[in-house]
Amino acid sequence: MILIKAIASNGASGLAESGGSTMTGIVLDAQQIQNAPAPVRLWLEQQISALLAASSVTGAPSPRLAACTEAQAANLLNRIRQVPSAVEVLFGLAHPEISYGDPPVVTFRLLDLQRRAGLENITRLLECLDLINQAFAEICEDPAARFCDFDAAGHCSVLPTTQGSIAALWKAIIAAERRSGALPIAAAE
Repeated sequence: MILIKAIASNGASGLAESGGSTMTGIVLDAQQIQNAPAPVRLWLEQQISALLAASSVTGAPSPRLAACTEAQAANLLNRIRQVPSAVEVLFGLAHPEISYGDPPVVTFRLLDLQRRAGLENITRLLECLDLINQAFAEICEDPAARFCDFDAAGHCSVLPTTQGSIAALWKAIIAAERRSGALPIAAAE
């Protein structure tokens, strides 16, 4: 069971005499969480991760996520094109997910990325993400620039701008294929 409590300040309303805040609690069992829509499960996971991260000791500074433009995304695709699984992972990051944090990041579950890319294991997914990060750092001419970051809790994060650039690249590829009369890869299967 998970208990989520939120404390909300109630401003100058009638609760000022009783302490000025109200507490709201939600109790969810495992079945309710499993049956919740994916965005709700992701939100719950992010809230729990944020609580655990706030209570943990900070270690080394996190790598610098850099925004990827549409032109950089096209360049990146050309650099990783010879590794089809990395291309699948790249376009998996265009999938809409919830953005949160300050500054905001878009977070994906590594298991979801692995499944979408059809990879046999997480190790192969991490190899693809490393390849993407290396190629992006080369494009940026900055070894510290990161396209994505992943953590030990099983998440991969990108900046919202980066996600938008990947999605725009995918749409441009599909539009070009339609203009040329070729069927998009997914429609041909």
